[in-house]
Amino acid sequence: MPQNQVRIIGGFWKGRKLNFPPGAQRRPSLSRNRETLFNWLAATIAGSDCLDLFAGSGALGFEALSRGARTLVSVDHDRRAVQSLKENGAKMKTERLTVRRQTAAAFLRQAAAQGVLVAGERLRSWDCIFLDPPFNTDLLPQTLALLASERLLRPDALIYFEAQRSAALDLNGWSLVRDSQAAGTRFGLLRPIRSIPLSK
Repeated sequence: MPQNQVRIIGGFWKGRKLNFPPGAQRRPSLSRNRETLFNWLAATIAGSDCLDLFAGSGALGFEALSRGARTLVSVDHDRRAVQSLKENGAKMKTERLTVRRQTAAAFLRQAAAQGVLVAGERLRSWDCIFLDPPFNTDLLPQTLALLASERLLRPDALIYFEAQRSAALDLNGWSLVRDSQAAGTRFGLLRPIRSIPLSK
């Protein structure tokens, strides 16, 4: 498969390919990571409202839609990435997707202040948030801090993160409810400590 393509691995669109512009900042989650993640989310993803920050290729968000998520907001600051996200949404003929060209921080502050129009409904909080920012940055802890302060999470919301395996991860205020490693990456699911633990 070309380096600027990724395949949806499950759900209604299983086998469909997503095209995205090549670049160092676009590093789609490995298929094995996505398979593990959506096994974790199997009981909760259908009917959920999802937010994909640092969307890049869109692999995580489109996988969620394919598996029955109610809505998806995909956010990226890169013009070419945003254009490809819109093109892939048109190719899938979905009206459940909203794409925004913003930084994650700007989007979260705007969403907290006035909500985001998605499929005719104004959303101010989400059930599932995907965080896979560029490695070797402070974007993951910065975004987690914003999410903790802006009340954008529903009571049982889950946050997926992906980071370099060697990176220090400050989870102060967060509960790690699932965790795994693959090919130099660490990934898992988080909840604010105040939330009800995920049932086993």
